[in-house]
Amino acid sequence: MLLIFRKDNNRIYFSIFLLILVITIGILGYILIEDYTFIDALFMTIITISTVGFGIVKPLSQNGVLFTSLLILISFGMLGYIISNITGYLFGGEFEENIKKRKMNKEFDKIENHIIVCGYGRNGKQAAYELTNDNRNVIVIEKRQRVIEEEEDKNDLLHFIHGDSSHEDILLKAKVDKAIALITTLPSDAENLFVVLTARDFNEKMTIISRASDEHSDTKLKRAGATNVIMPDKVGGSRMAKLVSHPDVIEFLENIMLKGGDSVNLEEIPCYELPYNLIGRTIKEINIRKRSGANIIGIKLANKEYIYNPPSNFVISKKMMLFVLGTPKQVKDFKNLLRIKK
Repeated sequence: MLLIFRKDNNRIYFSIFLLILVITIGILGYILIEDYTFIDALFMTIITISTVGFGIVKPLSQNGVLFTSLLILISFGMLGYIISNITGYLFGGEFEENIKKRKMNKEFDKIENHIIVCGYGRNGKQAAYELTNDNRNVIVIEKRQRVIEEEEDKNDLLHFIHGDSSHEDILLKAKVDKAIALITTLPSDAENLFVVLTARDFNEKMTIISRASDEHSDTKLKRAGATNVIMPDKVGGSRMAKLVSHPDVIEFLENIMLKGGDSVNLEEIPCYELPYNLIGRTIKEINIRKRSGANIIGIKLANKEYIYNPPSNFVISKKMMLFVLGTPKQVKDFKNLLRIKK
């Protein structure tokens, strides 16, 4: 969806202005020249410019005849122009498009807890695709108008803003203060750094993921406020090496993380969402495996330390994060048991 301001309606506005202007001139002319009442002047003006041929209200003076002739000449071409523009607007698709834009803007105003993607290149496009597949609202900021026009209206969860994401007003238009995350995939590390600085200033709690090309940019971006920094070239090289040394492991992990879908889901569940009666109990006492079929394969502690394949006597606390693996049905059953809504 395209969320930018245009001036496509100038033609229709100008046509309406001309119509009002002609009617006003006609009314004033008949009132001043023929001493008509307002209603009679309005009626005379309408039948004159529309050329319907009704009789005049009362005989015209010589000046009135000249004024009427002039009004017909002026309005004849003007009325054709006005009718052409109005009918073109109503039946040529512009009216329907404006109604659609107004509806989209209303939907856009309701968006919050969304993800902002800065730049719609290869990395940005893939990130947006993955997020919308996960039913997340995504607002993309892109400089290239051509790219926006090609991609708009393809996905109801994907929204576009035309502009430079390093500008504060563009980030505010993307509702950066209400976003839960921002991904900046701009080709320049300097641009990404500026986006991170600006976004962090507007939203201290959001997750910010930044792309980087230079290894030395990693530290700078994190100091600026980036939660994580990804180097596509480094990640790609590492993945290629792992496909040689541990191909089955990589394929297994990709099958879980990237494919998922109908076969398997890996979900993260914050423990603060758990019912109070489950906090302080062990994994064995919760007995999730038997009750839902899903498995708790990992836990993230409050100090960001990870526990892999936690033992059954591990005690759950409120500040932890659970990583649950299972089929979509098993994960859903697990959430239902814990009364968690995604």
